[in-house]
Amino acid sequence: MKYIPKYLYTLIMCAAILSSCVDKQDFDQLDNLNVTPTAEASILYVETPERIINQVSGTNFYSQTFNFDAFSEEFFADNVLDGVVTYEVENTTSKPLDITFEFLDDAGNSLDSENFTVNAAPTAILRREIAYGPAGRSLDIIRNTSAIRVSATNLGDNTSVSTLPNPTVYLRSSAKFRIGLK
Repeated sequence: MKYIPKYLYTLIMCAAILSSCVDKQDFDQLDNLNVTPTAEASILYVETPERIINQVSGTNFYSQTFNFDAFSEEFFADNVLDGVVTYEVENTTSKPLDITFEFLDDAGNSLDSENFTVNAAPTAILRREIAYGPAGRSLDIIRNTSAIRVSATNLGDNTSVSTLPNPTVYLRSSAKFRIGLK
């Protein structure tokens, strides 16, 4: 007699579980799901000390082309919705400078460029954000980019030296893009 309440309780619980309300599963919910993560990454970082600028004869002290296939990667190119490329230029040297960032296609043709004319130090960090997508420049620029070229020209002399410690030119760029996964 002692065990009857346990069995009775178990039987009632099983009956309650089996007769509980359960919604029919809706596997079509995925069709209504929109996932748009934001991907952010550094693109480029270059620094050049003033002593290097003074050693270079002529005005063009830096020019380099970097392979950059991240934007043209099929997954990214097919799903990118919009985004922003951010450039920062910091100059603590005694040189006024002209700096150009260029996006290049496979053939080396310039798709887009940003130019900075920077005064000698002391100056503030120059920051520029360029939008791509419906509210900015064409996304085809981003999709077709396979290289980035950076050029820097000394608009001053090759003898002056900044009074600031470790005078250097810093070039930075990063990107933040929204990607539609569904």
